[in-house]
Amino acid sequence: MLASRYALAFARRSATKQSQSSGEPVKPQTKQSRAIRTRRPRISLQHPREWNRPLAFGVLPAFDEALKVIKEDSIALKDEVKALEGAIAREKETPQPDQHALRVLEDKLRILEVQSEINFPQVRWKCANGMADMSKAVDRHLLEQRWRKEGALDLLMERIHQMKVVPDVLPDIHPSLDLRVNFPRVKSNTGLQATVSKAVYEHVEQGVFLLPEQTVEPPRIYATVFHPEERLYTLLMIDPDFPDETNQTFQTYLHWLQPNIPLSSVSTSPVPNLNTHTTYIPPHPQRGTTYHRYTILLLPQHSRLSIHMVAKDKRAGFDVRAFMEQHGLDRNVGGGAHMWREVWSEGVPAVYKDILKTMEPKFGRMPKADRYGDFRGKKRYV
Repeated sequence: MLASRYALAFARRSATKQSQSSGEPVKPQTKQSRAIRTRRPRISLQHPREWNRPLAFGVLPAFDEALKVIKEDSIALKDEVKALEGAIAREKETPQPDQHALRVLEDKLRILEVQSEINFPQVRWKCANGMADMSKAVDRHLLEQRWRKEGALDLLMERIHQMKVVPDVLPDIHPSLDLRVNFPRVKSNTGLQATVSKAVYEHVEQGVFLLPEQTVEPPRIYATVFHPEERLYTLLMIDPDFPDETNQTFQTYLHWLQPNIPLSSVSTSPVPNLNTHTTYIPPHPQRGTTYHRYTILLLPQHSRLSIHMVAKDKRAGFDVRAFMEQHGLDRNVGGGAHMWREVWSEGVPAVYKDILKTMEPKFGRMPKADRYGDFRGKKRYV
């Protein structure tokens, strides 16, 4: 086989030399392109990845037996689920259903639905690889446990306590949903003013420093909630470090307010229509002040609220606790939180000029008193 290849190559070279010596035009050799074969599967939204057994059937009998036991246990639990669903339906058909008994039965039903599928390796694999079905109770449970126990919630609570968001904004916060914020990525920060991308957004970790140029436009808000039914939420974005010149202290500034946001486990992301109430005003940390803690709260509502829009000149001095008490918003029933920090940069004057339509203030430390100022310039000895 190898000899025939060498002979074919020698014949081609000889023919080329003869053509060149005779003056005939040499035809260019064309390479036949071959399709590159790959063993990597073609993955798309239409053809997502599927779970495959790590071991073929019969290689490890203990593994095969474990899958068999899991399947038998799932079948038994699903029979209990059907029986419990029938009991709930019969209780609802009674003239005066016992609400407490119904809640107990529904809680037990959710537990059995999760237990009937949580041990399947393909279910856990899909949740770990971003292919969870949020309409299923078991997938919601696994994602919630991942959020609570694998560091995301711990990082949030660490930052809001380290940065004193608790208790400066609220005395306590008990998040029940995963709130994520995306802002445009910085292209270049070498000149006087940073340039940011208009198309590429990136995730913002809690507590990091952002540039005012990044936050000119409203962020993209992603909320992963773990309840299947639709509930209403109120979004607040505040700055608790806004200067109060009259009292020589700080006050809270309202940057954004959007009530009656419907959310469920199958809601689309990012959350749409967030700038239809009290519109977004970009962060504008004042020159001469320390860093500002910009905080976003997603507060659960008990019912639909009728809240008046807040004008631009009325946003300073916003009282978060009084607002929550007035509208019946309870911080102890869950919600979401996020925060980041900013300091003054060359992009802040544009916010004052183009959006706020006011002169940019400048702050600084009071000059140190000169105890000998009255004696300067006078003759020391008379």
